Amino acid sequence: MDEALAPSWRAAIGPALAAPGAQALVRRLAADEAAGTAIYPPYGDRLRAFELTPLDRVRVVILGQDPYHGPEQAMGLAFSVPPGMRPPPSLRNIAKELTADLGLPPTGGGDLTHWAEQGVLLLNTSLTVEAGRAGSHAGLGWEAVTDAAVAAVAARAEPSVFILWGSQAQAKAARIADLGEGTRHLVIRSPHPSPLSAHRGFFGSRPFSRANAFLREHGRGEIDWRLDEAPASLPLP
Repeated sequence: MDEALAPSWRAAIGPALAAPGAQALVRRLAADEAAGTAIYPPYGDRLRAFELTPLDRVRVVILGQDPYHGPEQAMGLAFSVPPGMRPPPSLRNIAKELTADLGLPPTGGGDLTHWAEQGVLLLNTSLTVEAGRAGSHAGLGWEAVTDAAVAAVAARAEPSVFILWGSQAQAKAARIADLGEGTRHLVIRSPHPSPLSAHRGFFGSRPFSRANAFLREHGRGEIDWRLDEAPASLPLP
């Protein structure tokens, strides 16, 4: 599964992927799919976040819960959908916060590849989900892999921003605290952008301007948070 990993990630998360728990998970997913269960994202996209954002280029980590569980939505980048796909509710709420925080107008697009290529690691705590069953793969073994990824970013000397959306993501804060929270990294916690929780503190949290201010202060530039334009045939949310 780790054939396409950049060398830096291979050293950081390769042992977790090779561990018995992760190997058992891979076998379970293969068996479920062979039995006709749809699992998202497809096999080739499950480590896409690590492929697009090498460890030595990470500036921001955005951590969510698990992939979208609707057909053709999940693409291996947390909160992102493929070009031409109408953004799901969580991503529409992210777009609303972008407008409130940075004044960026909603575009109707939802492909966040542009973020990933700038050093934004778009990661979920679980890297797969069963179709139509949110949270169905929580506790099955992905957590060891994503724990290792978060710890690897936190262990780097370069100051980075960790944006933790939702309780499962915030549980990863311990992996950052052990390695320097409050010294060289910025940790931003808020509720998940889901419609079920966004009004409890996600809206108004201003994660994008806060991340850029921190990156500028530490000489790491800033992220262009604009969303890609939607195709003309796709209505704005």
